[in-house]
Amino acid sequence: MTLSLLFWLTLAAAGVSFWWQSDRVRSFAYEHVLKYSRERGLQLLDQSLVLVGLKPVRGDEGGLHLRRRYRFEFSTTGETRYKGWIEMNGVRLKMLDVEAHVMPNSLSDETLH
Repeated sequence: MTLSLLFWLTLAAAGVSFWWQSDRVRSFAYEHVLKYSRERGLQLLDQSLVLVGLKPVRGDEGGLHLRRRYRFEFSTTGETRYKGWIEMNGVRLKMLDVEAHVMPNSLSDETLH
């Protein structure tokens, strides 16, 4: 086994590991967003999260993690789209935020949330 082959195998293993971990974190983020949406009567649109940021950060216990920031869209009535964001430090939820949106209480009464 040559040093070059060992380098390429290590690089491929690191790539697969990064992809697997990213998919796992995205699944956790999606579950958080889905739970948040259901609890508040929101409709998660397109059933997807879009990765908009990735950076290394120190966690609460001092370890190095990747902070992933995802964007998603939701609706209250099915007519208007609103944006939301979720940040994950590793597999832990750091922040979940949504734009101000109108929540219909009944057919004619609407309130801002």
